[in-house]
Amino acid sequence: MTKVVYKVVEHDGGWAYSVDGAYSETYRSHDAARAAARRAAREQARPGEDVGIIYEDASGHWHEEVSDGEDRPETDVEG
Repeated sequence: MTKVVYKVVEHDGGWAYSVDGAYSETYRSHDAARAAARRAAREQARPGEDVGIIYEDASGHWHEEVSDGEDRPETDVEG
């Protein structure tokens, strides 16, 4: 199973959470950023419906596949 870690970090004059190098919006406090990270982690772990997805990989190739709504990652919040 995949694990996704949300890290609460100082960012752009405030606080944000980061996942794989991408940052959330900036929050005024560490507590607000941590609460937002927890909400995002819960949402990502929640099962949903199967959906078709299209994405471009790092080498510029496009892929189409079905994402299983039950195949959710384990999530955690640090910081």
